Amino acid sequence: MTEPHSSPAANGPATSDDAQPEGSAPTGVAYPKTIKSFVRRAGRTTTGQAKAFSELGPRFLLSYAPAPLDANAAFGRAAPLILEIGFGMGEATAHIARVRPDDNFLCCEVHEPGVGALLKRIGEQDITNIRILQHDAVEVLDHMLPPGSLDGVHIFFPDPWHKKKHNKRRLIQPPLVAKLAARLKPGGYIHCATDWQPYAEQMLEVLSAEALLSNTAEGYAPQPDYRPLTKFENRGLRLGHGVWDVVFVRRN
Repeated sequence: MTEPHSSPAANGPATSDDAQPEGSAPTGVAYPKTIKSFVRRAGRTTTGQAKAFSELGPRFLLSYAPAPLDANAAFGRAAPLILEIGFGMGEATAHIARVRPDDNFLCCEVHEPGVGALLKRIGEQDITNIRILQHDAVEVLDHMLPPGSLDGVHIFFPDPWHKKKHNKRRLIQPPLVAKLAARLKPGGYIHCATDWQPYAEQMLEVLSAEALLSNTAEGYAPQPDYRPLTKFENRGLRLGHGVWDVVFVRRN
């Protein structure tokens, strides 16, 4: 999670504006043939973040490899595995890992300052149940996470691509949701959150259309107690902005 509308690793795919939609997306929801989970954006790594890379990277950063991940070896224990796609600066990620110490969190983010910021939080807060992959989450799904390997998925405040012509770049599209659903264990969950209502509507529509998933609520879900309100989210709420959570589970 990061400042609403700004997570660089949870952006939709970068394609040309005239890319043609294909497949069986719900009415009004188009998506490109190739999914990417991010758009690279500029940013400056601070001295503290660089120090965290140097000191904590060897323990908490995992290398991408086109082979199934041995999560027990990566975390040094067997525990439920939660994938997070696009954690921004890692504020919420660190909080959730602290309040859920019995779960392992595999976090994908390509934005170097964000990775450095989360590493810094890990060191300052003595967090041990996070591992970071600085790589495209779609390739991680395709090559490192086999079917039935995940207990949960978090996607918080992905880039909403406000303009209608850019909606096809949004991350939450049928092909990605199908990949995620296939990799969940029965009873595993997908939790998405956004502060952009049109995107919330698309999330609800796309996840509802996936046969392997079932909604946990009649529409939008109450905010789960583990997801904190960040300072950016609190600012938006003070300005009258809404926030929508969508939580679906894998059918048995």
